[in-house]
Order: sequence, then structure tokens, then C-alpha cells
Amino acid sequence: MGSTPHIAVIGGGSTGVGIARDLAMRGLDVTLVEQGNLTHGTTGRMHGLLHSGGRYAVSDQASATECIEENRVLRDIASHCVEMTGGMFVKRPEDSEEYFQEKLSGCEECGIPAKVVSREEARSMEPHLAKDIEKAIVVPDGAIDPFRLVVANAGSAQEHGARIETHSKVTDLLVEGGEVVGLEVEHTSGPGTRVHGKEGGKEEIRADYVVNATGAWAGRIGDMAGVDIAVRPSKGVMTIMNVRQVDTVINRCRPKGDADIVVPHETTAILGTTDEEVEDPEDYPEEQWEVDLMIETLSELVPMLEEARTIRSFWGVRPLYEPPDVGSTDPTDITRDFFLLDHDERDDLPGMTSIVGGKFTTYRMMGEQISDHVCGKFGIDADCRTAEEPLPGSEDFSVLRDYMDEFGLRSPIGRRSVERLGSRADEVLKTDSPNPTVCECEGVTRAEIQDAIGQSGSDLNAVRIRTRASMGNCQGGICCHRMASELHPEYEEGVVRRAWDELLQERWKGQRHALWGQQLSQAMLNYALHATTQNRDHDPAGGDPVDFAAFDTGVDHGDAAGAANVAADGGRNGD
Repeated sequence: MGSTPHIAVIGGGSTGVGIARDLAMRGLDVTLVEQGNLTHGTTGRMHGLLHSGGRYAVSDQASATECIEENRVLRDIASHCVEMTGGMFVKRPEDSEEYFQEKLSGCEECGIPAKVVSREEARSMEPHLAKDIEKAIVVPDGAIDPFRLVVANAGSAQEHGARIETHSKVTDLLVEGGEVVGLEVEHTSGPGTRVHGKEGGKEEIRADYVVNATGAWAGRIGDMAGVDIAVRPSKGVMTIMNVRQVDTVINRCRPKGDADIVVPHETTAILGTTDEEVEDPEDYPEEQWEVDLMIETLSELVPMLEEARTIRSFWGVRPLYEPPDVGSTDPTDITRDFFLLDHDERDDLPGMTSIVGGKFTTYRMMGEQISDHVCGKFGIDADCRTAEEPLPGSEDFSVLRDYMDEFGLRSPIGRRSVERLGSRADEVLKTDSPNPTVCECEGVTRAEIQDAIGQSGSDLNAVRIRTRASMGNCQGGICCHRMASELHPEYEEGVVRRAWDELLQERWKGQRHALWGQQLSQAMLNYALHATTQNRDHDPAGGDPVDFAAFDTGVDHGDAAGAANVAADGGRNGD
């Protein structure tokens, strides 16, 4: 073929960026478009588990085998994104011994290293496990940062020539002569990095081939071309605790069920999850009982969770898929394997393939298979290198060097910075300018914030997923305004304020189901800081003066109407 094929990839989650990286490394011309930030969909709403395959060793052994294979690959190529915590499948007295043995045998059959440990051994590893557990199976589970991994893949794709467009929603597929020849996108603020207030616009992106990697949204893209992609979205809740109650991934050793895993992740622990089919991947109920179920049920494994502080909850939607003739009624019965749908063979519509199903841990394998498929369409013989070539940040990665002295950072901050940046630490942290800590909860410095702004424009939520700034215990209460200040003077005041407001709104929405106990106090402090001290509720300065004496002196307790008036008008009419 004379010219290099141009491939359009739709979807900026783990699968989409994995495909974009693989194709770009093979020398193809790639454009990736994503309707929100990178990780906007399912990838940004998962519990951060690097699967050993143990969870599927009984019910879905093909998926389990894929998981352990990719587990080993990701430890090598994405070392700065992975913490090898290890994992345990814990048996309580009421749990089935038969199932425990099936789990052990399944792990062995799938090539997953597995070892039985006694109650005493399990509790010596994790002292906060319940005293009445019986035993556990130890497996090589780990924790992985999905934001860091996706950003690294996108960065690698760009280094190999790919174009990455976020906040660019596909509004239509271009179909000519019965073939998909491109797509139409709506840019929020024009091509390139996002800038708040910058006028957006539409763009036609012509392509020799289109890959639909939109996960739970795949059916919507299919509809634009008149093909049916019957993805079955299934929602699951995750609840974030304020500290790591455990340092090992804790799984309940029982057949399918809700609330059966605790994943230590960075400075927190994430509790999961539920599995409930929904119609719309963007519009479904988020209910308090789901959060309560996480805490109540997982307290049976880790009792201290019952009294622990919850800082946030979030819901994600799995892009489950199975061939139409299977007809599973329970989403937990649907395979976690992935499917490549060639719409030329399947629907007589050349020019597009969709990839559906799968798991975060196998994203790279999925990218390899669909890249092989696309290259085959154009007669290109190019080997996949994504299993051997480290991601940016994981080349020669080590946290053993004394970065604290080298970069003038206090020990905990230096360690956290290097863990996030990996082999990019020299590039980012070596600066002659002052480098104060912007986010104390997560130990994020100005140098990291400025590095992320360079990649993200004025989008502070994109800065957040690159650095973890505002994701700690205070949920941005202390650092959101500092992050916004870092946008100035490159961006004008109006842009900075819009970006600040957007970050505050995103940080608030996940706290709605955590407003009790200490976290309620934290939320009230955040409100006092943001709404009053910083006037982020935009209360007009020219309004009637507030009579604070009405609060200080109170009102006649017998005067119910007077009390109601003070509460209603904030003391503006003290009489």
C-alpha cells in the first residue's frame, strides 16, 4: 500500500488508548477521540484491581488465564502504575468448603500461583481481618492506578505520532457507498488541549478504518451506522475509605455475590461492588443502600470498616457482552471475555470494527488483537511491541534512589512524587523554581501540577487524574483553589474561575453518599471555605447586610415564627 492508513479510534478508556498506542507503534496514522477526559467512562470508575485471575478461576477460566498472563506483562511494562499488594480469598465459617477447594483447583488449572494459609498466617499478614475467619488462598493480585496507566498509554501513542483529542464527542459516523469512511466530532473548545471558554466546533475526520472502543457506549456508535451492538451495561458501586484498612487485596471466597472485595489503593481502600444491569450507561440510580451494603457486608471480613470514615462513593458501568444466542438473565453469569465484532463480516458494513466486553487487566491484549485485525485489513505485517516496551514512566523505574535529598523534598512527599512519576521524576522534579506542596493529602507538588497543566490545558479534572491532587481525605477542600491558582498567569481570570468551579462540582458529587460522621464535618468545612471565604456560591457582595447579632443573641424560643425567619433570611432582618 502506498500511503499509511489513517485509523480513527473512538474511546479514551484503557482499551481505546491501548489500541491507539499499539497501532501508532506499528507505524499507522492514528487519531483517538474521547467525549470527556481520558478515563471518562468505565476505566475511571473501577476499583483499581490488577487481577490475578483468581476471581474467575471457577466461573470463567478462559478469562482467568488471560488475567494472569496480562498481570505479569503489566508488572513489567507499567511498573510505576502497579503496586503488587498480593491478594487473599478469605473463607469465613459460613462459606462453602467445597467452593474453597474449587477455587484452589481452578487457580492451579489456570496457572495462577495459589497457596492456602491458616487463620493465624492470614491474620499475621492482615491483622484487621476478622478473628473468626478460617483460612485463605493467597494469589498474586495487585493494585493499579487506571488514570496513570491510561495517561501513560496516551502519551506513548502521541510519542509515536498519534493525535489524541479529548472533550470531542462523536456526533455521527460518515457512511458513503455502504462503507464507514470517518466520523464527525463536536469539540468542546476546539482541537488540542481544552481551554475553558474557548469556542468549540465540529470537525469531519476522514479515516481509512474506524475502531469503536467505547465500551458501554458501543451501541450508540453502532446506531449511527445502523448496526446493532447489544452491550448490556451493568452498574457497580465502589466506596472509598479514608485510609488503607488493609495492605492486601481481600476477596471473599464464595460464589458470585455483592460486596466481596477490598482493594488497597494509594492512601485509601476501595470497597466493591455490585452487579446490576441498567438500560443507560449514563442515567441510572445511585442509591444509599448500595453504599450501606458495601460497609455492612465487608465488615464481616474487616470489622473495623464498620466504624471507619468513608470519604466518597462512585458508580461505574461494565460493558458486558455475550453472543445473542446465549441469553443470560443474570449479569454475573455473563462472561468477562472480550469480543471483536467485524461489521463487514457481521453486518455487511465495511470500514469499522467494534471491540466489546473484556476487563481492565486485559486491555493490552485486547489492543493487540484488534491491532492485528486492523493491520490484516491493509496487508500490513508489523509486530506488536506493547508487551515488551515499557510505558513512559516505567523505563528503569526505581524508588530506591534518594530523591528526597536530590529534589529538596521532605521524605513522604518525595516518595509519593517518585511513585507517581516513575522514571519521569528527573524530568519533572528538577526545577530551579520554588516547588511547594500544593496538595498535602496526596503529597503533590507544584512541579507535578505544572507538568500536568502542560498536558491538560485549563482542565483541572485532567490535572487531577494525572496527579491525584484533590483526591485525598479533604476531597479538595484545601487544595482546589491552589490548583486553580497554578493556571495563572497563563490563563486569564475568567478561564481560571470556570475551571475551578468545574473541579469543585466534580469533587462534590462523589461525597453525597458519604455525608455522616467525620466526613460530614469535612464537607461542612469545605463548604465554609469554598462558599463563604472564597465566595464560590457567588453570593452578590451588594446584597443586604447580614445581622450576625441575630445568630449571636438568638431569638425568643417561644417565638417560632421569629426563629423560622432568622433561619430563612440568614439574619438579614434581625428584628
